[in-house]
Amino acid sequence: MVGSLEQTRPPDSRYQIGAGKVEELANLVKETGACKVIFDNSLRMLQNYNLAKATKVEVIDRFQLILEIFARRATTTEAQLQIQLATLQNELRHAREKVRLCRGSEQPGFMGIGVYEADVYRDAIKAQVQTILKKLKEIRTKRILQRVRRTELGFLSVSLAGYTSAGKSTLFNTLTEADAMVDRTLFTTLSTMTRMVKFSNRKFLLTDTVGFIDRLPISLIEAFHSTLEETIYSDLIIFVLDLDEPLELIEKKLGVCQDTINRLGAGEIPQITVLNKVDRIDPEDIDQKFEALKDKVQNPLLISAKKGTNLDVLKAQIVRMLENYVKGSFSVPLTEEVMPFLSWVHKKAEVKKEEFLGDHVEVTFEVDPQVAEQIRSKVEKLDGKYAKSVN
Repeated sequence: MVGSLEQTRPPDSRYQIGAGKVEELANLVKETGACKVIFDNSLRMLQNYNLAKATKVEVIDRFQLILEIFARRATTTEAQLQIQLATLQNELRHAREKVRLCRGSEQPGFMGIGVYEADVYRDAIKAQVQTILKKLKEIRTKRILQRVRRTELGFLSVSLAGYTSAGKSTLFNTLTEADAMVDRTLFTTLSTMTRMVKFSNRKFLLTDTVGFIDRLPISLIEAFHSTLEETIYSDLIIFVLDLDEPLELIEKKLGVCQDTINRLGAGEIPQITVLNKVDRIDPEDIDQKFEALKDKVQNPLLISAKKGTNLDVLKAQIVRMLENYVKGSFSVPLTEEVMPFLSWVHKKAEVKKEEFLGDHVEVTFEVDPQVAEQIRSKVEKLDGKYAKSVN
């Protein structure tokens, strides 16, 4: 950033800011050699056009800036398609006015579309939107099938959620020994990454999700819904807060994240709130912030994802909150089919006892209730006896 201006007044219909401020902005652009002007609040198409005409450079607002950052960060096919969809849907909303304004002259950022008829331009955008929606539907179908398969296998899922740059990817890497990209810039993670983790002999699926941000336009939430819905279908959400910030800012970001989680329909899912980056804060400051936040969040826990502080405590808490394993036992006659079945049981369950007694084998195990039901069904097909499972 080479310069900034601020004005407090009712929005001007032509420029958003007053005419005198526009002149000041144009001079600032000329003096600093700026190549782009960014407004923190939303601009109407007419305001955007008039500002670009006055400053002779491209003018964008907060929404367009977020799109540009997303576009630079998108690495997967799905994320790239989501960005294209959000961009085109935004273009579609302003297509008629944009064509009208561009006819006869071109301004920076208006792409020289003055030669188009409005309806032709809109139809071209609609066709691109439909193509992208079709591709995203195919990706989403695969994601649903993967989720169903995970459920059938009895895997419980945990999602990391929180404000962008709170430290989710660092925590994900530490817990999974993975290599998700870590950066202090906005929106490092734009697509989900899922890995298997094992705590106390229990296996879970851990997912790193897209970071939230204040005033994230609803259209972007809709565009990224198939990615964000991994949070909705989790059994537990680990909500990450950056404690190395002023308390007022932490509380503001907390509100943004809670509102976004509720808008996604994930508000009823159990949460663990990790107050991250304690390695960078004085103990007195930690105590003060913890006291201020503890009654506003669920199951608060002080950690440092980078240094590994209290991660064993976090793992134990995850296991406690997801611990719905049942104990069961069965007895099956020894046949050719039994050994492959026993091998399968050892992979799916935690076998506590296994005894071969002449013509049959007796097994005691602990496992997720869904897998216990699968074991019961297989035991019955092998003409065995299944004891009632208990918590």
